[in-house]
Amino acid sequence: MTLLVTLGAGVVFGLALAAPPGPMNAVIAEESVLRGRLAGFRAGLGAATADAIFFVLAYLGVVAVVEAFPLLRGAMIAVGGVLMLYFAVGAARGARASFRPAAGDEPLVSEGKGFQKALVLALTNPYQVLFWLTVGVGLLRPGQLDVLARLPVVGDDLAGTLVVATGSPALIGGFFLGVLTWIVGFPTGLVAAERRIETFAPFVAVGSAVVLAGFGVYFLYDAATTLAALGV
Repeated sequence: MTLLVTLGAGVVFGLALAAPPGPMNAVIAEESVLRGRLAGFRAGLGAATADAIFFVLAYLGVVAVVEAFPLLRGAMIAVGGVLMLYFAVGAARGARASFRPAAGDEPLVSEGKGFQKALVLALTNPYQVLFWLTVGVGLLRPGQLDVLARLPVVGDDLAGTLVVATGSPALIGGFFLGVLTWIVGFPTGLVAAERRIETFAPFVAVGSAVVLAGFGVYFLYDAATTLAALGV
């Protein structure tokens, strides 16, 4: 029972990381509606690959270097901001294209590079590094987490009801299973919706461009303030 609970908790953690709106999901959405479900999955696989890399680096203690050197962190934020603005321009241009022919299921837009885009964005995203410095390290450290005991008021009554074994293979495996569930289900849902609503793809592409541009501007502002505080 504890093994199943730990596995389920890992799945929830993985979905919690992968599902919220952000630059990675913007790239997955863009690739899905422009180039099909498989392209969306490849983009999601790029983001998941970055998480796997961060997992290894966190396990080895290398991820902490970014937090220890603010200048490196500021440079990463700046690079991430520029890349997001660059990809936002590409998404906006894709919104003007014809996404699917009148008959048939194959997209007209040429093959994209969603895997590379999502991978580079994730690797230059300091907030993803911070996740692995905080939550990620907690997942890796052997021990037990009494989830419901932390709730206010009712925590004492629910103590011992939901205990998760941190640092266990079940938790880590469940985490990546949750990420995999999202990167398969999200593109599938988008493509299904796009096939039912002819104008859905342009709206998703435009929305992806807006999200990427917004995060790009925010990242550049964050980088500027971080570097200014360091006197750079």
